[in-house]
Amino acid sequence: MKNKFTILGCGSSLGSPWITNYRGNLRGTSKNLRTRCCAHIQKGNLSVLIDTSPDIKQQFLKNKIRNLDCILYTHEHADQTAGIFEMRPFYWKNKSKIPIYGSPKTIQALKSSYSFCFVEKHGYKPIMKAKVIKKNFFIFKNNIKLFVKAFDVNHGLIKSTAYVIDKIAYISDCNGIPVKNFKHLKNLNYLILDCLKIDKHPSHFSLAQALNLINLIKPKKAILTNLHTDLDYYELKKKLPRNIIPAYDGLSLSY
Repeated sequence: MKNKFTILGCGSSLGSPWITNYRGNLRGTSKNLRTRCCAHIQKGNLSVLIDTSPDIKQQFLKNKIRNLDCILYTHEHADQTAGIFEMRPFYWKNKSKIPIYGSPKTIQALKSSYSFCFVEKHGYKPIMKAKVIKKNFFIFKNNIKLFVKAFDVNHGLIKSTAYVIDKIAYISDCNGIPVKNFKHLKNLNYLILDCLKIDKHPSHFSLAQALNLINLIKPKKAILTNLHTDLDYYELKKKLPRNIIPAYDGLSLSY
């Protein structure tokens, strides 16, 4: 079985279309139907999720993901965490708490906002166990070992966690990467990078900023994610260099 990295959702915080059916500049085609940012790694029978978007149930069903071993969180914002309680069936199925990984601040925020996932309340058992990330780490399952690089990037007023797994970097919410962390982004096969809008934004990369960073890092291929309603998939694809593509929901990379 080939290893697979799947972009489950590539939309900005409201997805597209919005709840009001607003589409902005987007054509009404499947590659512009965007759920909130989320990703999944399948390595053998090891199933690892990055973030629990508000659309996570739909994302799992659409991509036929039937098991879950752990969750990596990039940060504490609602568009990355609000689907957390949807994970309960995996606790029941596997009969064990789901390990979740995140920065000290992210774990603290999750425990505060979703305490029922971590502490028994009113007869409901906790479904998760928290693991604070302070450096690179391994995830194990039977004879499978997944090495995860984790480091901070800037996301407006907070820090977000970037992850590098098997020469794939996932940086979905970011408006700046400290130069000291560029060393983690050498020799990438894929860089999946925040690219919110054409215009500048206080907590996300604009299109020009994302392209500048890609030129600095020089991955073999780059994929733009966290796309807002002014960035049409087809218009972007026409304008971008051949080694850079816009994401779409369900885009899978075999490696």
